[in-house]
Amino acid sequence: MKLAFFSTKPYEKHFFEKINVKYNHQITFFDAHLNMETISLVKGFQAVCVFVNDTLDEQILEKMAENNVKLIVLRSAGFNNVDIKAAHKLGLSVVRVPAYSPYAVAEHSLALIMTLNRKIHKAYNRIRDDNFSLDGLMGFDIHTKTVGIFGTGKIGQTFAKIMSGFGCRLIAFDLFEDKECLDLGVEYVSCNELFATSDIISLHCPLNHETHHLINKKTLSMMKKGVMLINTSRGGLIDTPEIINSLKDGKIGYLGLDVYEEEADIFFEDLSGKVLQDDVLARLLTFQNVIVTSHQAFFTDNAMNKIAETSLDNISKFEQNIPVNLVLPEKD
Repeated sequence: MKLAFFSTKPYEKHFFEKINVKYNHQITFFDAHLNMETISLVKGFQAVCVFVNDTLDEQILEKMAENNVKLIVLRSAGFNNVDIKAAHKLGLSVVRVPAYSPYAVAEHSLALIMTLNRKIHKAYNRIRDDNFSLDGLMGFDIHTKTVGIFGTGKIGQTFAKIMSGFGCRLIAFDLFEDKECLDLGVEYVSCNELFATSDIISLHCPLNHETHHLINKKTLSMMKKGVMLINTSRGGLIDTPEIINSLKDGKIGYLGLDVYEEEADIFFEDLSGKVLQDDVLARLLTFQNVIVTSHQAFFTDNAMNKIAETSLDNISKFEQNIPVNLVLPEKD
């Protein structure tokens, strides 16, 4: 199948070209994001492959349908950047990679927790300046702390397994209780109780209408003073200006973000020679108790191999009229 591949990075091209030897799809790689300025590039292609910062709203999907695109291939698990109802109405099939490596994201969540707690980022820079003092580097034992896990799908489940090894009290909120989490001793509680009792909160839920700005002024007010908040899921789960207010008044004691609501034109790009134009992100980066990574939680060789393999297999299955990993609109 002829595939237009948007938002290409060199490392992605390497994995997809290597695995495509088996599938033999005709892939054209474009560096550009998919948006209204680049939609004309889809002409002549049967499928498009997109990532989390590509825009697939109703207007763009209509242009795709006009150009006889049949398949949208998401090389991600999340699909909040796609108007699924509009795609379905226009006859466009949408497939995704439902699981690539829950270990990659869960382990990155732990990395953020440990770095924030033991102030590894500060110590690293200090030692390089020949400053070997311990002032300001005090951490806390994670053992016995209450860790709240919001969302216990594959990633949340894996994160629970990791944190159980620290001897934490594990609590969780999800619409569906997971048996493996229950076997670990995870206690399912209400959303409000999770916010109120957790020392560490880690978000592992999808972004949708119900979870948009899940972390807001009201929910922040429920949390313990000095709470640690980790988000490796989707930036839109957090109302960032309210987080900044909570950092200023000390309600949030530690913040680890791998995602940001307005990341589309920032993350995955080298802006080192430019002035950062996003004032909210710039303010966020001034806090010493904040660590931001640029959507890299998924970024392991294991995950990249799985993403490429599943994406290309999704295309082949679609060609064989046995589509898998379809994303369907929610029932009203």
